[in-house]
Parts: sequence; structure tokens; C-alpha cells
Amino acid sequence: MQLNLDVSTAVSYKSKSQKIRVMTESWVKETIFCVNCGNGLEQCKNNAPVKDFHCQKCGENYELKSKKNTLGKKIVDGAYSTMIERLQNSDNPNFFFLNYRDFRVNNFMVVPKHFFIPAHIEKRQALSASARRAGWTGCNILLHDIPTSGKIFYVKDGVVEDRRKVLEKWHKTMFLRNTGGGELKGWILDVMNCIDKLGKDTFSLDEIYHFEDILQSKHPNNSCIREKIRQQLQFLRDKGYVDFVSRGNYRLMQDN
Repeated sequence: MQLNLDVSTAVSYKSKSQKIRVMTESWVKETIFCVNCGNGLEQCKNNAPVKDFHCQKCGENYELKSKKNTLGKKIVDGAYSTMIERLQNSDNPNFFFLNYRDFRVNNFMVVPKHFFIPAHIEKRQALSASARRAGWTGCNILLHDIPTSGKIFYVKDGVVEDRRKVLEKWHKTMFLRNTGGGELKGWILDVMNCIDKLGKDTFSLDEIYHFEDILQSKHPNNSCIREKIRQQLQFLRDKGYVDFVSRGNYRLMQDN
């Protein structure tokens, strides 16, 4: 996989942001495969709503966000109200996140659309009355709130990931696409994040209970936190995300 951005694709543009947009979009078109089926991607027309790339074979859509130096914990996006509305629609695209240094791709990953919930979108302060778009309110995508399994790297720290493993990681969490949204998906993702924070493959129910106060603050109207934790672990076990080892002990299923 070629990681250098082709500067020749943007020679006719003057704006730095336009140059980067053209170079990164060209790189994705020539290099990246659809993470759902492995087919090549087609670039959408500039006026296509909320998507930059499309897979003709399986119909998956993707939006590209690029950032210099590091991806960081947050990615600036567009209007807050529009983003929240998009999360409710089935045609909401998956997100490609690309970071580059010296016109070379350092990290490139996809976050499946089924990992996004309103809690992952941060509302920014509205523009002041003196601004050209007074009152307009943008948003940030909170990457650090998305579970590790929802960040599927094609390129990580300058190293190209194995194509087969990229496809396997995508399909491992496709069960989330059919869980709906709102409170239910929020609980599943929160427990997945708790497992991530433990930082080990085998863990106990008591260790997940240590996050009880955090989960209570996220779900203040629920008085049965431990019961909800057990419920989500059972769901993740049924979907093959974790395995039951012994009473009160679980193992995070590894990619092949």
C-alpha cells in the first residue's frame, strides 16, 4: 500500500485546505477498499449529501475526515443539529479518519456507523452575534468515547494492517447494526468501553462492577446498574464478542 499523498493531484488549487482535501480523497479512491466487502470504492460527486465514497457492490457509504499530525481525541465536524439528525437515519455513512505528516499517511481507520450515538457528539459553542453565521452551532466527534473495536485501522503508526484482519474486525461487531439506538446501544457501548479500560483479555464481573459509579452517572435514571452490566455481558457473549470462562469470569474473544 502506497502511503505517500500525490501532490500532483492538487496543483491547480491554491487553498491549503482544498489541496489536502483533493490529495486525501485521491489517495482513498486509489488505495482503500470497502471494509464490508473488500471491493474498490467510488468517489461521490462534490454535491453528494453526507458522503464522500460509495461501494457499488454492497452499498456502504463513507465520509472522510482528515487531520494533520495526530488524530487526537476529537474531530471537528459540521452542524450539531444535522449530525444528531443523521445518527437516526439508516443512510448515515461510516467515517474514515486519516491523519498525515509531511504528505504521508500515518494513520487511517474506519469507524462503523453503528458505533455512533448522540453521546459521542459534542455540541460546540454557538457563533457570536458578530460572526457571519451568527448562532450557528458546530460539533466535535469524540473519538476517545468510541470502543477500541470500533476503530478499525487500515494503517496504524505508519504500518499497513493485514487486509484479511481489517475485514474480520469489521464483521466482528456488525451485530451492533441491528440493536437499534438510544439507551440500549448506549449501554452496550458503555460496557464495551469498560472492558477496554481493564486492558486485558480475561476479566471478572467484579472488575466491571468497579465502573458502577461511572455507569450510574451516564444513566442516572437507572437504579439497577449491576443487573444492566450482567445483561450486556450476556448479550456480548451471545454475539461472540466475549466468552464465558467460569462463574463470574469472561474472556474477550480475539481476532483470528
